[in-house]
Amino acid sequence: MFFFRPTYVFDKVNDITPEFLKKKHIRGLLLDLDNTLTTHNDPVVPESSLRWINEMKAAGIELMIVSNNHAPRVEPFARKLGIGFVCEGAKPLTIGYSKALKKMGLEKREAAAVGDQIFTDILGSNLKGIRSLFVFPIKPEESLPFRFKRACEKPFLPRRDSAVSSGR
Repeated sequence: MFFFRPTYVFDKVNDITPEFLKKKHIRGLLLDLDNTLTTHNDPVVPESSLRWINEMKAAGIELMIVSNNHAPRVEPFARKLGIGFVCEGAKPLTIGYSKALKKMGLEKREAAAVGDQIFTDILGSNLKGIRSLFVFPIKPEESLPFRFKRACEKPFLPRRDSAVSSGR
């Protein structure tokens, strides 16, 4: 059960603040893409994500996307945000997280992974031994495989009222 439990819970990615990260001695974030920074398969960078990324950069927080998607999906999005990426990250395996930490020059204790899926993002970061920051999905996916996966995750999902308050 431990491997499915996030270290911290937030309502949305924008609720994660530089102040919170500094208090927890987190210098870098490994970011999921779909339903964390934007809706599933959406090529448009939401203004809220762009503002949040810029706030993190201004605070000196290192950022890198770690996605199971292929380069044609991840690379243009990362380029628009001006951050690095690891595609085909094979989450929940730890390969993508290891590559990202190496590229960022960070130790596990200095990083945290942010994502919306228990069986990929949270499990993968916990297996790697880095802190996991769960965010609730921006929008429910409609495909049958995703609906099935989300149904399987239900027993492991944190309660929304357990989310860390951003104070914004």
